[in-house]
Amino acid sequence: MRKFNVRVYGLWIEQGRLLVSDEYRFGIFMTKLPGGGLEFGEGPAEGLKREWMEEAGMDMTVGNVVYVNPFHQLSAFNDQHDMVSMYFLVKPRGDHSLKISEAKFDFPPQEEGQSFRWINLSELSEDDFTFPIDKALARWLSKNKLPA
Repeated sequence: MRKFNVRVYGLWIEQGRLLVSDEYRFGIFMTKLPGGGLEFGEGPAEGLKREWMEEAGMDMTVGNVVYVNPFHQLSAFNDQHDMVSMYFLVKPRGDHSLKISEAKFDFPPQEEGQSFRWINLSELSEDDFTFPIDKALARWLSKNKLPA
């Protein structure tokens, strides 16, 4: 049975840089944005706040939606799931102690491994990301100026 998989992601932009998440899941190294799957019974902003808390231990203020994939995309992990990805501007609420690395995949190669790093928006490329919707977002960001 085919299903929709609704994903919510946060664009934390600071000093002309975008925070990305390097992860190892399902035996794959991937670079994406912090966020994940919406659960039944929660709205997109609520789900995104939960995802940031789970992944980064941070309380985030969720702003406007800035991008939703305008094309059909099957899940990379389940060919019965059609993906809808929503990207919101986010900002940390209060101080944070998130460890941000300079190196890509700065963690032992183990399931659920994760590290965070900044990418300069002026250098952002679709090649920085693993999945098709994130790659499309990178192309979109190169043509559209977002508030820093």
